[in-house]
Amino acid sequence: MKASVVRAKYIEFFKEHPRNHKVIPSTSLVPENDPSTLFVGSGMQPLIPYLLGEKHPLGNRLVDSQKAFRSQDIEEIGDNRHTTFFEMLGNWSLGDYFKKEQLNWFFEFLTKILKLDPNKLYVSVFAGNEIVPKDNESIEIWKEIFKSVDIEANTGERIFTYDVSKNWWSRSGVPANMPAFEPGGPDSEVFYEFSQVEHDPKFGEKCHPNCDCGRFLEIGNSVFMQYQKQSDGTFRELPQKNVDFGGGLERLAAATQDEPDIFKIDLYWPIIEKIEEETEKSYEVEEHKSAIRIIADHIKAATFLIADGVFPSNKEGGYILRRLLRRSAVKMHMLRGGFEPVPNFSSLVKEIIKMYKDIYFDNPAMAEQISVVIETEMSKFAKSLGKGLKMLENIQKPDGKTAFDLYQSYGFPWEITSEILTQKGIKIDRAEFEKEFKKHQDLSRSTSSGMFRGGLADHSEKVVKLHTATHLLQQALRDVLGNHVRQKGSHITSERLRFDFTHPNELSNKEKEEIEDILNEKIQRDLKVNMKIIPFKEAVNEGALFVEGEKYPEKVKVYSINSYSKEVCGGPHVETTKSLGYFKIIKEESLGSGIRRIYATVS
Repeated sequence: MKASVVRAKYIEFFKEHPRNHKVIPSTSLVPENDPSTLFVGSGMQPLIPYLLGEKHPLGNRLVDSQKAFRSQDIEEIGDNRHTTFFEMLGNWSLGDYFKKEQLNWFFEFLTKILKLDPNKLYVSVFAGNEIVPKDNESIEIWKEIFKSVDIEANTGERIFTYDVSKNWWSRSGVPANMPAFEPGGPDSEVFYEFSQVEHDPKFGEKCHPNCDCGRFLEIGNSVFMQYQKQSDGTFRELPQKNVDFGGGLERLAAATQDEPDIFKIDLYWPIIEKIEEETEKSYEVEEHKSAIRIIADHIKAATFLIADGVFPSNKEGGYILRRLLRRSAVKMHMLRGGFEPVPNFSSLVKEIIKMYKDIYFDNPAMAEQISVVIETEMSKFAKSLGKGLKMLENIQKPDGKTAFDLYQSYGFPWEITSEILTQKGIKIDRAEFEKEFKKHQDLSRSTSSGMFRGGLADHSEKVVKLHTATHLLQQALRDVLGNHVRQKGSHITSERLRFDFTHPNELSNKEKEEIEDILNEKIQRDLKVNMKIIPFKEAVNEGALFVEGEKYPEKVKVYSINSYSKEVCGGPHVETTKSLGYFKIIKEESLGSGIRRIYATVS
């Protein structure tokens, strides 16, 4: 079954009676108003406020297919099942149905709609610990479900229990890593067995669903998000018990085809064929598979990141994008035995745009725009790649300083230098590299999670104030600079707000003073903040500002600050402006390409 068919069937299944879910659009890969992460890495991420109790405009049963990117999976790419970019099919119950309905519905979807053989399905549940009890309820539900198809589901044979490292879910991972007020809970995963894959003993004596040998593939995870971590480290049940389901579209499509290699499904194979043409290397040759998979995954991820406004740089998301592109370049070099001329990555981009054009890419010029960004970056890197590789060839005993010199002089990220040396059987000490690196620009903030602390997810008082201030700021910028000003992104921590907006020129001191004066005048007037839920088209007709390029559901929340500011926004906000205090711009800078950035605070 093609992936597009799986996606459509899933959405339709949860829309139908008696499930009655409302469809919400996929958000950008770059999260709005969530500074805890660089990218959207799960379907639940844009829904955090609603999982914490805020009312969603479309109700308490939702379904979607969300674009997702996980940079922490970069090192896993090369096997038959890991990807950095993927689509996460998701359905949510916001305080409505719970375990029984969710587990039965997902099993029905798998066996009745996708026609998967129930004998090939295995499940896992949370084993419990000293804080949260074992999920016996899910175990009993699964036993009844399997019994309905004449399968005896014994624990340890069909139903498996795992600890928090496998069957607990939150954005931050295991309970110990969760910040205060983060929601999370036990989960129940479903695995598909590829019986044609023989167990590899190097992964353990016995095979089981969470074995890494490739015989089992996780195809869906029902998270029962019923807990919230407290400031003292304890866990308290949320006022509403939620279901947060995520199922990888690519993996589900692979299961319908009984294909253990997800790179052979229709969302990857056309890309791989183009790579084979470019390199004159066959994917069927085992020694080529890993490199070809890495190129296919990384170029697809890069295409979607660029489409959502990320550009190669040495900071934050731009650094992750640069790392993907340069790693692809190195793999292409290894396959071709040289990097001159620069490979034609545009043919790969065109294939990617083509396979997603009906759902994500409706602009025919997008392929060329993305190709230009990639080709520009690759051309820059090509000039230094050969020199850097020759440097490595001539060094007898590479060390951490060598790795840093390669980064500094030739743009080789640490991961690439380690990858090249590992293939030569050489290991070097990362600590030495880090020591050199800290003498220069600190890139530790470029990791995909934990970049900032706090944020809208915790709904702290200071963050809510700063979020409300961005509404006043956008309107003040339009008053002073002109109506061409539109929000392009924001990050908010408990210390400051960061607001990106369209404007071609540096702000003068006079303009910054005018903006500050406007905001502080509105704050002192103690204007009331109102909210209403209306159709998105009606909001636009009323003049409400929104983030261009973002997809919105049929009905949205519109927040108005008296008659001064009106925006489509998920919230939360203060009740009146006087609680904001005094607004001050800390810094204003260019992001290039007509985009400016303001850092500001309130006190």
